Amino acid sequence: MPQSVLIADDHPLFRQALRLAVQNVLPDATIVEAGTLDAAVTAAGTADALRLILLDLKMPGAVGYSGIALLHAERPEVPILVVSSSGPEVAAQARAFGAIGYLHKGSDLDAIEAAIVTALDSPVPSQVDVQEQPVDQVRATVASFTPMQLKVLLAVLDGQLNKQIAHRLAISEATVKVHMTAIMRKLDVRTRTQAALVARSLGLDLRG
Repeated sequence: MPQSVLIADDHPLFRQALRLAVQNVLPDATIVEAGTLDAAVTAAGTADALRLILLDLKMPGAVGYSGIALLHAERPEVPILVVSSSGPEVAAQARAFGAIGYLHKGSDLDAIEAAIVTALDSPVPSQVDVQEQPVDQVRATVASFTPMQLKVLLAVLDGQLNKQIAHRLAISEATVKVHMTAIMRKLDVRTRTQAALVARSLGLDLRG
């Protein structure tokens, strides 16, 4: 079965540059492109023999590091290489949520290809590697959420009520409550507000 690579970026010209780099490294790979986070999550869930995800942090639908967390939850066995115009200070945060590497958008083609090779050769850990600090442990917990749990948590960050979340995600209110209970238990909090505060403190929501 042919391998596939997902390029998730909202800028067509930069997707074209990434496509060229991927083709130089994996000439026989099927390349799937997505311009929004929702499209990227859908593509990741359906792509066959997915070897690598190239992800822009600030694409439409992404808030903070939510794109990494969602895609890592969807395909935890697939390395995620973050491609961003943000500075290198985001690299550690990106890895905490499940990314395997970081690449600045200003990199030339040779550097992009080298980063792709490194990402393909790097083993994806069975769980997110963290240090001993409590905040890193909580990041690892968030990175271990199921895709639906992350979607529910992000909807809570948007201020949506259970009824609105149920409609948005096409699930029942009872199912929303089940997911919310699991989220609060994993985060060791007792209320939705506390769960939202924890998520914001970790950078899932950068709107303040």
